[in-house]
Amino acid sequence: MVQIFENKFLREKAQNQRHFPVAVSIAFYNNIPVIDLILASFEKQSFQDFEIIICDDGSKPEVVSWLQKRIESMNIAVKHLWHEDTGFRKNRIMNWGVHHSDAPYMIFIDQDCIAHPQFVREHLDNRQKHSVLCGRRMDLTPWVTKLLTPEKIRQGFIQKNLWWILPTGLYMKDNNGGKGLYFQNTTLRHLANQKERGIVGCNFSLHREDLLAINGFDTRYEGPGTGEDSDIEYRLKLLGVKMLPFVNTAVQYHVYHKLQKRPSVNEEIFSQVQSQKKAVTDFGIKQQLQEISK
Repeated sequence: MVQIFENKFLREKAQNQRHFPVAVSIAFYNNIPVIDLILASFEKQSFQDFEIIICDDGSKPEVVSWLQKRIESMNIAVKHLWHEDTGFRKNRIMNWGVHHSDAPYMIFIDQDCIAHPQFVREHLDNRQKHSVLCGRRMDLTPWVTKLLTPEKIRQGFIQKNLWWILPTGLYMKDNNGGKGLYFQNTTLRHLANQKERGIVGCNFSLHREDLLAINGFDTRYEGPGTGEDSDIEYRLKLLGVKMLPFVNTAVQYHVYHKLQKRPSVNEEIFSQVQSQKKAVTDFGIKQQLQEISK
């Protein structure tokens, strides 16, 4: 069963029966230093009419206590969802996040991705019907990551120092330092987004109704990768939802950490999904709701 905590700002908004146009879903698990950085980046967004839904896959009690105290003081609507830690169940808690939001548009990120100040506004302003905005991220080096603090993030440290941070990113995975550039010019955006791109779980957005149409995330995936992006993309495409490249627009900076192993069982499940060519999963939001109604 999922436990729900709403911060003071959200509780006060609820009294006015106001709905937010967009929700940011953050996948989280037991990482206080990093989530502190990410929350700081959302405190400085140029567009503020949004809610954050922290989808917590079973963090420890002391982490939950710290996190709820942190978000209680924020002047942004934040909802913290938590369920018991019984293994990797990210997709399941993400589904609860979708269910417990009434925002018509949703942005999905991971706990280790710092948002550019224009991140939420760009996702919302560029939304299109039956389409997914497929963003990317710039990988930060270990030594740049060590320099970061919540206060530096609020002060725009990364954006002000891209002249030396960006070249270091060129030596990271996929040489993706250039993805840390924020283009305002329409021509530059067009040139940067000629290449077809699919969903990466740390930076994508879509209309909530499109996600509900495929019954959300497939909960059979119990390991990182595939189930949180490739599977979603495949099933959305079966319903005619388009994938739109969204590089250098909704910019993200990825905090350095060691890569997690990708379990082979995920690929086996995905192969089965592809062979069945079935858009709507039988292991999604509807099934979770049925479980709690029994």
